Amino acid sequence: MIEQFITWLAGLPPAEIYGFIAFLAGLENIVPPVPADTAVALGAFLSSRGAGVTPLGVYVATLVPNIVSAAGMYLLGQTAGRSFFATRLGRKLVSPRAMRVITRLYERHHYWGIFVSRFLPGYRAVVAPFAGIVGIPLWKALPMVALASGLYYGILVILAYHVGRNWEAVRDAVGHFSAWLGIAALAVTVAIVYLVWRHRHHLRADGD
Repeated sequence: MIEQFITWLAGLPPAEIYGFIAFLAGLENIVPPVPADTAVALGAFLSSRGAGVTPLGVYVATLVPNIVSAAGMYLLGQTAGRSFFATRLGRKLVSPRAMRVITRLYERHHYWGIFVSRFLPGYRAVVAPFAGIVGIPLWKALPMVALASGLYYGILVILAYHVGRNWEAVRDAVGHFSAWLGIAALAVTVAIVYLVWRHRHHLRADGD
């Protein structure tokens, strides 16, 4: 199945291959389960197989729409996000106390928080809108999003291009890279849960 898909994609004109990669890279910030990483790795793999695309072209086709869609999600979070989390459904998803903790963390560590989170599965897509929700200025948030995305996709393109003997080797290399990032994401999740718990514990202690 995947071999047939690779053959089909490799037979497309370069502009359409770039367009396919750009579409998924931009959609990733809107629909997180979209396999943008796989599309980027596949594009870099095809560039090593003489499909008419280049590693630089794949990188640009990935990075530009990804940053643009992240900026769009930031603006959506800034304009509609806070009012959504004030609704009944929003309070169930993220409690007001948890929101206050997240807001403090963003305000205190937004540069490194945004940068690191853009590498982590499950966090990558929510970083930009949450920056808008908590009021981090766009001129502070977007450069860190762009820097992290540039490094992340640059690593993926280089990895897929140089490992590109066959798709299975590329898939395994990207899978190992993603697995380590998944472990890091789990550690971050545990840290956030602990901080929220500690904040609640302190509030209860103060109340007593």
